[in-house]
Amino acid sequence: MKGRDAADTTDAPPPSPDEVAAAERAAAGRGTTSHAREMGPYFVVKLVLLALIDAFGLFVIFSSWQVEHWGILASMVAILVVVNWVYFSRRMIAAKYLFPGLVFLLVYQLFTMGYTAYISFTNYGTGHNATREDAVAANLAQNESRVPDSPSYPLTVVTTPDGELGFAIVDDGEVLAGTAEQPFEESPDATVADGDVTEVPGYDVLSFAQILEQQNEITNLRVGFADADEGSIRTQDGSTGYLYRSVLTYDEATGAITNTDTGVVYTDNGEGSFQAEDGSTLLVGWRVAVGFDNYTAMFTDSRLSGPFLSVLAWTFAFAILSVGTTFFLGLFLAIVFNHPAVRGRRVIRSLLILPYAFPGFLSGLVWAGLLNRRFGFINEVLLGGAEIPWLTDPWLAKLSVIGVNLWLGFPYMFLIATGALQAISTDMYEAARIDGAGAGRVFRSITLPLLMISLAPLLIASFAFNFNNFNLIFFLTEGGPNFPGSPIAVGATDILISMVYSVAFESGTQQFGLASAMAIMIFIMVGVISWLGFRQTHKLEEVI
Repeated sequence: MKGRDAADTTDAPPPSPDEVAAAERAAAGRGTTSHAREMGPYFVVKLVLLALIDAFGLFVIFSSWQVEHWGILASMVAILVVVNWVYFSRRMIAAKYLFPGLVFLLVYQLFTMGYTAYISFTNYGTGHNATREDAVAANLAQNESRVPDSPSYPLTVVTTPDGELGFAIVDDGEVLAGTAEQPFEESPDATVADGDVTEVPGYDVLSFAQILEQQNEITNLRVGFADADEGSIRTQDGSTGYLYRSVLTYDEATGAITNTDTGVVYTDNGEGSFQAEDGSTLLVGWRVAVGFDNYTAMFTDSRLSGPFLSVLAWTFAFAILSVGTTFFLGLFLAIVFNHPAVRGRRVIRSLLILPYAFPGFLSGLVWAGLLNRRFGFINEVLLGGAEIPWLTDPWLAKLSVIGVNLWLGFPYMFLIATGALQAISTDMYEAARIDGAGAGRVFRSITLPLLMISLAPLLIASFAFNFNNFNLIFFLTEGGPNFPGSPIAVGATDILISMVYSVAFESGTQQFGLASAMAIMIFIMVGVISWLGFRQTHKLEEVI
């Protein structure tokens, strides 16, 4: 029967022209239906979303072009081209799902890592956060003094529609108005009454009460003339202006700054600062590349290497002890409450995970109060009024950090160990008992190896988390007690990530380049340790 069907199919006559035409019309109908389906509501939604994305991208491109950020401009152009190509093409099916994740990976991971690495090779920080031209202008402005015997100017404090403060003065019968960013310009349509400016087109005149509210900003404000050599106007009372000129002069030909009062000449020292022959430097410098100086300073600078190596050792100790203590306590509780003879296991398990349910930063603050030396609940109530320095003694502070982290971390280990224990077949335990294995032998040869196959990656992740556990350190001890005489604000319980924060924000001068170098070091350390840990995990799987 099948043979006849095959023969009939093979010997069938070719389709007639009418049948071919009918088939073409049917195919065209299916294509029209598919096109109509694509042009339906889903296509409209896609079109609207892409229009919003394109509008945002064009805004970023325009903003980047205005401030001359060519890298951001080029990246956004490339992203817009690719996103429109992917979502309007019928062939890029897989890319439609992968592209959003790739963009977020590029922006939030690769770009962040690359920019951090770039900053680590510069002296970026306080006094070195702009260009050389900006540094020259800032030094000239910060070294201004009042010109002796200079006339006073009737002054009115004004603001632009955007809220930027400015001055309007009367100079030789003409009204001049300007802001810190916009030098004085003539305002012929301004109104003057009794020698004071009362109205300036394009500006709002501040009342006396408004001047009092912004007194500090007004007294620190300087408005320069179009010719920088003329100086700038400042005020102390908001009603009278005085002429100030810089005691420094800049020579573009030689690139040097000279103090006209003392005659001291400051030249470029090649490290982003203007330096005199006696070694003194001007306050404001600029950002330059310093190579590996930030990396070598962590080990060679005598003022920095001591605190850094102490923090490095404590970081490894803290991460290892945190993982070890939380894992073994969580595993012990999981084994105990996995036994069928224990009653109320579900209720007890629910209670044991409560520390894991509280926000970590809130728990850190609560424990900081409980461990307070004079007023904490532990000293005042549990220890009968003792004054044990839980958070101010270096070793007790470290012990407190480990203890609080144990309280916070064991519920996570308890949960994952409980799940892994329930996944082990009971047949293996029965076979071991038949062979005469005791409880210790069963744990070492069956339970622990099988647990480690599934838990080892989680232990590696827990190590990486504790290696960067900033919240606990910051909210519990703030890194203290501090090392005496250290050039940066670090202490006995600081770990590397909290040291990075201190170097970048809390040590008086912000050293973003050094902080970025430390961040890259943390990334490399965690990456290498994780890689080694995963290699050991694979070896364990092969043995098992």
